Amino acid sequence: MKKGLCMLLLLCLLTACAGAESAVSVPDLDIAPREIPDNEAMEYLKRIGVGWNLGNTFDAIKGDWNRKADEMTVETSWVGIRTTEAMIDALQAAGFTAIRVPVSWHDHVDENCRISEPWLNRVQEVVDWIYSRGMAVILNIHHDEDQFLPTSAHREESARYIEAVWTQLAARFRDYDDRLIMESMNEPRMVGHANEWWFDANSADCRDAAQVLNELNQLFVDTVRSSGGNNATRYLMVPGYDAAPSGVLNDFFAMPQDTADNRIILSVHAYTPYAFALEMPGTSSFGAQSQKQEIVSFMNGLYDKYIKNGIPVVIGEFGAMVKGDNLQDRVDWTAFYTATASARNLPVFWWDNNVFSGSGERFGLLDRKTCAFPHPQIVDAMMRYGGYEKLPEAK
Repeated sequence: MKKGLCMLLLLCLLTACAGAESAVSVPDLDIAPREIPDNEAMEYLKRIGVGWNLGNTFDAIKGDWNRKADEMTVETSWVGIRTTEAMIDALQAAGFTAIRVPVSWHDHVDENCRISEPWLNRVQEVVDWIYSRGMAVILNIHHDEDQFLPTSAHREESARYIEAVWTQLAARFRDYDDRLIMESMNEPRMVGHANEWWFDANSADCRDAAQVLNELNQLFVDTVRSSGGNNATRYLMVPGYDAAPSGVLNDFFAMPQDTADNRIILSVHAYTPYAFALEMPGTSSFGAQSQKQEIVSFMNGLYDKYIKNGIPVVIGEFGAMVKGDNLQDRVDWTAFYTATASARNLPVFWWDNNVFSGSGERFGLLDRKTCAFPHPQIVDAMMRYGGYEKLPEAK
């Protein structure tokens, strides 16, 4: 085939793709806001606004293949690019007002759980970029599951790790104001267990895990509060089992006791409906009433048990990955999910792992090399419906 003809065909293909992309639109939704209690915690949730996760970055871990690698290369080992201020600027310009910074620490501590100074300095540098722009920041312990297993058999070593790491983080960030949120753990669960990803109230192991997790969350709260400074009153986030909605909706989860008044935020992750948002192959389409009802159901549970009673909840991870040519479905899902959450004053944080192609979990939103959004309609859906006061009847 001649070069000119090849170029013409390529141009036609790109034009067709661009046309298909431009035809994707954010749907008009009429979702009425629920009544929200008038307290400081509910106002704080409104200020958080719309969030984004710096995924697959500081939460990356060394595998057996790179066990001896320089610890500072871990930041780029999964995403292939170092975090920059330009990325933060792009997110803020798009309308994001909060960023969750997941961090795995176990590759960066010594035998006494002392955190490497270069690693902690680098994490703080990025936190400062976000914080200095007036955005909210969530800092956590992420892929350290083996270090905080919520089982009686591992209670002592889990408690030692939680207390050691949070003692150091609390000291480092004690003077930051309440735009910095500290989150105890990410998706604590019985790794490798039959119930690793599903809490069963009839399981003795699950009930034991819930009890130990309650103790670890309490230890986290006590450790941070006792460090003084602004830590005495800052908002703290704690998850239930696996950070799933069911983890805080079961009868075995207990809110930590706190010396500060209503400053505990519940951390929930929900890729719902699973068959559309996360399962492979699952389904690539969204719009069925049964799919929408799955979203409404878990959010109603959170609203009825917590939000309606003035207790704050944040959906710290959500997203729907690419499945073929399903951008319109993803936009429709994002709009419905975000609006339904906003109607219950539940801030949402998109999980962005910077993956846009291949066969893995493609949750990429911000292209970190170009600082552009390849699918801006998803961002548009979040910004249109993200935030309780953005819903027409809430004004």
